[in-house]
Amino acid sequence: MILHRRAAKRHTAAPTVEESPDMPIQHLKLYHYPASRSARAKWMLHEVVGSAFEVEKVDLCAAVQYGAGFLGVNPNHSVPVLEMTWDDGTVQRMLESAAMVAFLADAFPAADLAPAPEASPERADYLQMLHFGSSSMDMMLWQIRAHEHVLPMSERDPRTVARYRKKFRGEIEPQLAARLERAPFVCGEKFTAADCIVAHAIFWARGYGLCRAETFALYMERIAKRPAFGAAFSDLGEFVLDATPQPLSGHFTG
Repeated sequence: MILHRRAAKRHTAAPTVEESPDMPIQHLKLYHYPASRSARAKWMLHEVVGSAFEVEKVDLCAAVQYGAGFLGVNPNHSVPVLEMTWDDGTVQRMLESAAMVAFLADAFPAADLAPAPEASPERADYLQMLHFGSSSMDMMLWQIRAHEHVLPMSERDPRTVARYRKKFRGEIEPQLAARLERAPFVCGEKFTAADCIVAHAIFWARGYGLCRAETFALYMERIAKRPAFGAAFSDLGEFVLDATPQPLSGHFTG
């Protein structure tokens, strides 16, 4: 598979191989587990290259990520991993999902999913929201999930769950609701890569009884109309909610 980039004209359709004659990436491979953080990287890949990438499922609940084979791919024993083969044959791996999303948006400008990488109020706001979703929102949601469905029962702390549920409802939801009441997407009138991060977090939050206001429901309805979103979450049925009966529980370190 050969992937290319065209640096000039920007439009909303995902770029094809023929449209982008300068991109030096020859192959893209995503190590992925359904509905996890890797879903946002998968979503972004579908936005920019359609189905022109390889996916390898990593069974997190079976603790495959702790085996020697996968640790050679990612010593942090997690997904996603985005493996890129450059045109000189060099293989490079990215391990942080927010970095992958931001990189792909800039690497495929024809998809028009990010403000130009230059100093501007739009770029600053876009990066702010991309990282707000991947750090502030993600951290709270992961603590809730870990203490409700991943850690062994003896290690769960209901106080941690209550603390982060309260913080999410009281601090995160009002900020997001205010934005989504002003405009259809997180950064304004246009869908951007920041929506891949924030919408994934809202999708996750709604599964835990958060972000239930109509504002969020309407936002997710708009998001769900994107074919790339449907493709990214087509394997949702394979997601395992309660990981404690699985081999993962004996390895999980938080």
